Amino acid sequence: MKAKLAKEKLARKRLACHIDFMINTPDISVVVPVYNEEENVAKLVDEIAVALQGEAYEMLFVNDASTDGTLEKLKALKENYPALRPISHRKNAGQSRAVRSGVLAAKGTYIATLDGDGQNDPADIPALYTQMTRPDAPKRLALVGGRRAKRQDSWAKKIGSRFGNGIRKKLLNDQADDTGCGLKVFKREAFLRLPYFDHVHRYIPALMLREGYDIEFCDVNHRHREFGVSKYTNFGRLMVSIADLRGVMWLNRRARNPEGWDEV
Repeated sequence: MKAKLAKEKLARKRLACHIDFMINTPDISVVVPVYNEEENVAKLVDEIAVALQGEAYEMLFVNDASTDGTLEKLKALKENYPALRPISHRKNAGQSRAVRSGVLAAKGTYIATLDGDGQNDPADIPALYTQMTRPDAPKRLALVGGRRAKRQDSWAKKIGSRFGNGIRKKLLNDQADDTGCGLKVFKREAFLRLPYFDHVHRYIPALMLREGYDIEFCDVNHRHREFGVSKYTNFGRLMVSIADLRGVMWLNRRARNPEGWDEV
């Protein structure tokens, strides 16, 4: 009996050490910006844990100074999900800053991002990660972006998105049909080389190309929002997009790429 208990204790200790190792040395960090999503975070945390079971991963939920119970929910979830690292802004700073805060805090070589509203499906992360890390991937591949095959949004939102994507793609030639999809996998190092500005998350493909990286895309699932409300409107996006597009076009015109460097 004592020998059996000792074996079980050793097995639990080994499992705990294995989990601790995978959390502290993750290959992939999942970054999720959240603002007033208290009804969505628990399900999303669990779905990410299921999707990445067996992988060395962590998940960073970046609370952008929510005014509801989002932060308290995340704190409570830590007990059952050791890979969860809640981060909280002291002041609301927007989605792009929340993504950047998560990437800065991340330990993984690769970053997966998805929206906190539950419309992106965490089950798609492994497919993007596999495409990103496949043996025959281009040497300069730094981003695999999700492309929502069947949008689950209102017709007005779909039309506004299609219009905005068309204009952006024509002006920036960024190869992206759906830059608004929050589900992406990219190299942490590459992202941190990009210039930062508010709403930069919509221009990551263009800025990756500007820096000389390769990018690819992958069709992903899209779901209806179950709880909460959207933080964006077509008019609001249009107003900021005009200034942002002009800014990214200027950045592209001013870019000079040495195509790498050598120490001699």
